[in-house]
Amino acid sequence: MLKTNELISLLAEDTPVRMRLGRALKIALVSGVVVSALILVFAIGIRHDIASMMGTTRVLFKVSLMLVLAILASTIVFRIGRPDVPVSAASWALLAPTGLLAAAVLIELQVLPRELWEPQMMGHNAAYCLMLIPLLSIAPLLGFILALRAGAPRRPALAGAAAGLAASAIASALYAWHCIDDSPLFVATWYTIAIALVTAIGAALGRRYLRW
Repeated sequence: MLKTNELISLLAEDTPVRMRLGRALKIALVSGVVVSALILVFAIGIRHDIASMMGTTRVLFKVSLMLVLAILASTIVFRIGRPDVPVSAASWALLAPTGLLAAAVLIELQVLPRELWEPQMMGHNAAYCLMLIPLLSIAPLLGFILALRAGAPRRPALAGAAAGLAASAIASALYAWHCIDDSPLFVATWYTIAIALVTAIGAALGRRYLRW
């Protein structure tokens, strides 16, 4: 009788499965981004002053940070469905955007008067942030979950959480083009809550649908 580790190794060596997984994940990524971008452009809208604001440090930082997070998290998803491929290095890389955001928050607290901390953190559209990031996450999250079913993740809940993190990071990178709240205090609070929510949903979906 095969042991569990031997069975996992045999599955990992199955080249056709690996090719199907990679192709499925690419389709999920591209289609998820396209669908969410279309929703952003035609249903939600891009902020009216984006052309002028893209030259500011805060907006560039916000958009770039979410884009880096989306790339790193998507890299984990592309690796976690293959039980023979390590994900630790890609996971540790997530500390980079986390550290950058923490540093930006500290700088903001040093630069702004104390009485402005709370207004900057609350912003103008916290409720929209908590609603629209999960909304824009739906297409990439469902795509990733469906694609990962072609793989053999060792820990289904963790794989689902990675899918949720990647999907919400993609959604955040898109939502940043609509959001008029550019303070790192706002991003660290409300974007983080929205991303954590979608990541938890992804973990629940993974636990339910990625078992093998």
